[in-house]
Amino acid sequence: MANGLLLAIGPVHLMHILPLLVSVSLVYSATRHETTEEIMRGAWKSAVTFGGFLVGIFVVLAFLSWLV
Repeated sequence: MANGLLLAIGPVHLMHILPLLVSVSLVYSATRHETTEEIMRGAWKSAVTFGGFLVGIFVVLAFLSWLV
């Protein structure tokens, strides 16, 4: 059953995560900083943070689906 739940998240759905992550990180960083260098540095840090958060949630949900 767990394989079916993980396979339901196809590569097409996963392709939307990258542009969403980039745009959210840039907007979040641009509201905090003024110069382009600070915005890009902040966007990279927030993208890593948000990406790690999404991976963590995915791992927890995959583990829970494996239990069920």
